[in-house]
Amino acid sequence: MNKTDLINNIAEKSGLTKRDVEAVLNGFLGEVTDALAGGDKVQLIGFGTFETRKRSGRVGRNPQTGDPITIAEAKIPAFKAGNKLKEAIK
Repeated sequence: MNKTDLINNIAEKSGLTKRDVEAVLNGFLGEVTDALAGGDKVQLIGFGTFETRKRSGRVGRNPQTGDPITIAEAKIPAFKAGNKLKEAIK
């Protein structure tokens, strides 16, 4: 399912217009992005938690030459599923 499919499904089930659903979805995604960029986490009870995690730096290899390269540490987004979501998938 892509974003367009999601918007269509929500609009059909809720009775809202596709334009309204798209505005809400874009607003939600923007707020989650802003929160993660600011170092916060977004917790939706039963669904899951969006957060950032630190990936430490390490030494890797250039696949073309085999030379060692240093990979810097990074902050990456992560999602941890909640219990209700886990149960729904089983």
